[in-house]
Amino acid sequence: MKEIRPSTHPGIILKEEFTTPLSITQAKLSKDLNVGIETISELYNEKRGITPLMSLKLSEYFGTTPQFWLNLQNVYDLHKTYKKEKDNLNMIVRKLA
Repeated sequence: MKEIRPSTHPGIILKEEFTTPLSITQAKLSKDLNVGIETISELYNEKRGITPLMSLKLSEYFGTTPQFWLNLQNVYDLHKTYKKEKDNLNMIVRKLA
C-alpha cells in the first residue's frame, strides 16, 4: 500500500490561516456562525471535525466553498484511518497487477 501523506486537521487551518490573521476571536466566530464557543474550541483542538453544515457556514463566512472544508476533513480522516489500519491494509493481496 502506498503511504498516505500526513495531513493537518482542518481546525488548525481554520485557526492559523483564517481566524488568527483576521484577528477573529473564538467568541466572535462562534457568535457569527451561531454555534457554541465549545464547537470552535473543539475544532481548534482537533476534537471535532468539519460537518457538512459547518462547511456551509465557514464557506459563507470566509468566501470559500463548502468543498474546501469538506476536502480538508476528508484528507485528514483518510490519513488518520490509514495510520490506524496500515498493517491490516498491507495484508490485502492485490488481485490486479
